[in-house]
Amino acid sequence: MSPQPQAAAGAPLSRVDGRLKVTGQARYAADLPHARTPSPGGVPVPEGVVHAVVVDSSIGRGRITGIDTSAAEALTGILKVISHRNAPTLPYGPNPGSLNLPGERLRVFQDDRVRFHGQPVAVVMATTLEAAQHAASLVKVDYDSETPVTDLSDAPAAGEPRTYARGDAEAALRSAPVRLEMTYRLARNHHNAMELHATVAQWDDGRLTLWDKTQWVASPRDELAANFGIPAESIRVISPFVGGAFGNSARAWPHITIAALAAREVGRPVKLVLTRRQLYFGVGYRPSYEYKVRLGSDRGGRLTAMAHDLRAETSRYETFAERGVVAPGQMLYTTPNVAQTFRTVPLDVNTPTPMRGPGYSTAAFAVESAMDELAAELGIDPIELRQRNEPENDQSSNRPFSTRRLRECYTVGAREFGWNRRNPTPRSTRDGDWLVGTGMATAVYDTLRAPAQARVRLDADGSALVESATSDMGPGTYTSLTQVAADSLGLAVRNVTFRLGDTNLPTAPLHGGSLTMASVGSTVQDGCDKLRQQAIALAVGDSRSPLYGVATEDVVVRGGRLHVTNDPARGETYRQLLTRNERTHLEAMGSWTPTQSRSSMYAYGAVFAEVGVDARLGLVRVRRMLGVFDAGRIISPKLADSQALGAMVGGIGSALLEHTVTDHRDGRIVNADLADYLVPVNADVPELKAIYVDGRDDEADPLGVKGLGEVVLVGVAPAIANAVFHATGRRVRDLPISAEALL
Repeated sequence: MSPQPQAAAGAPLSRVDGRLKVTGQARYAADLPHARTPSPGGVPVPEGVVHAVVVDSSIGRGRITGIDTSAAEALTGILKVISHRNAPTLPYGPNPGSLNLPGERLRVFQDDRVRFHGQPVAVVMATTLEAAQHAASLVKVDYDSETPVTDLSDAPAAGEPRTYARGDAEAALRSAPVRLEMTYRLARNHHNAMELHATVAQWDDGRLTLWDKTQWVASPRDELAANFGIPAESIRVISPFVGGAFGNSARAWPHITIAALAAREVGRPVKLVLTRRQLYFGVGYRPSYEYKVRLGSDRGGRLTAMAHDLRAETSRYETFAERGVVAPGQMLYTTPNVAQTFRTVPLDVNTPTPMRGPGYSTAAFAVESAMDELAAELGIDPIELRQRNEPENDQSSNRPFSTRRLRECYTVGAREFGWNRRNPTPRSTRDGDWLVGTGMATAVYDTLRAPAQARVRLDADGSALVESATSDMGPGTYTSLTQVAADSLGLAVRNVTFRLGDTNLPTAPLHGGSLTMASVGSTVQDGCDKLRQQAIALAVGDSRSPLYGVATEDVVVRGGRLHVTNDPARGETYRQLLTRNERTHLEAMGSWTPTQSRSSMYAYGAVFAEVGVDARLGLVRVRRMLGVFDAGRIISPKLADSQALGAMVGGIGSALLEHTVTDHRDGRIVNADLADYLVPVNADVPELKAIYVDGRDDEADPLGVKGLGEVVLVGVAPAIANAVFHATGRRVRDLPISAEALL
């Protein structure tokens, strides 16, 4: 069969939805209702939408002993105040289809218990947002409070730890010629996407429509079906645009149930938008960790043993345990003896959730810092040390790697970054008052895949519509999947429209974990291939077609025109074919389900950083960064750069700025705003560059992609931390790195 020409994939296209966003025409959940503008999803939002504002608990643990709503209810425009005193009992049935965790998810307004500071204790509905906000401030809540436990370092773990072992790590550590022991600590991080979490809920004859900020439209649908005890088919969730998420919109949080409950209670559509402050306890976050590493090696730097002991915070009512946090310690380097224990520590906090590079970025800081400490101990170049410990296969599973171009990442990165100009002695390079250092770290993230479906329609005018219930929280799903569809159908990108973010569309998995392109992209290609073959079969079987009698495998489509591969002049357009055959359209359903692979599949990278540290003030500035990534085939280079460079900015935040400050007396988050929770701004961002090594991974999926959005963050923080050590000679094992730690 002649290969279908690839014109769109690999081209640095601008986002197909970019103009809508920069001109304000893209409508997000909080934009509804909007005068004179159709709502996302095509479902009209009726007039009369009212506003809901959540009242948060002011204690970190205890019970509610009284709620006085009289002052709030006396205001003009107040419709109702709901709390556990008057809320209906909700079924809160099991929800196997969502991202539920062990334990019991928070049941809003179902009892008088307070589990964490900021827990919803009431909700006010009013005809205007201002009235709802004022009324919420007047709700008086009395408590029988207890002292919460919110400090990871002081609290005991619960239950049996997750463990992993191969060989005898303890014996190997005792006999190792070189032994190191370090404890790394990582502060809690919050996602802080630009778009606030928002929901508009509308009931109509027992059916619920929800416009929501979500990375997975099936998640709020399944959650509300379970919570309200109604069929999932009675709920439609619409989310065509998401203004950033990074993981905290992957599951349905309590405010979604509150919005639906409020709408049902007042019999009107309700809009609920969390404030920036409420995002710090109303949705999840990257949990804080303590990660102890003990490693042994020979004098040549070859690892003989590593022991990993991890402690991570979780809530008391659910157990959140990141799967990926143990993977790098098991498979990244050749290590015959490995032991791991992973313990969760229940605290009086709300439940954590995945955040970009979940688990892997945490593990990378510990593992890659430890490798750098070993390199310094032995006087071996950090890249050379990693090369000496490069495995032949995945030692955690004894499976071969599908592809692993990590050595190439090291080589290309060292050349492009100018690693050979590095003086290996710490604190040896200065630029005026600045101590200059360079560091590097390895990145890894597993290649996730999941079943998906897509519907494809080709109209007689030669345009195509592709639909799937996936999401786009920012990486450019609209654009990259349009590129895949355009090539598979042989159309120009401008003639393809992609629709997403609606539970009425064919099912798709969570938009996260770098699995969308592999999963939904392969599905889109399958559906478009089927439709193209339909058109070819119609043409070669039509005696009026120039392609009549040609073998189907000898026909390709380019620019909307079907033609013989070796005779481009012989052919016709989709429009001509369908019009002559009196077809208004052709339609196909695509699907793809990953098969069980016999290989170990990961994306990899090598991240390089140069920093300057003010010798007197301890102030750290990143001067330049380079990332070299093995992520399989790159469908959209421009979007890939957006992901990689954006991840470097996020990694600078994790390394140097971002951390949650909790008042352990009452569990209050002190810096729950963007004035005090610091994130990188333009002045913090240096010259950034990303390179992608050539290569497909055809074992992973038909497109040959391995996923990019997560791996590009994973190695950033340890690369910066290693550069800080090289600049100053001082090893900082706590993130973020503070000036105080360097003085």
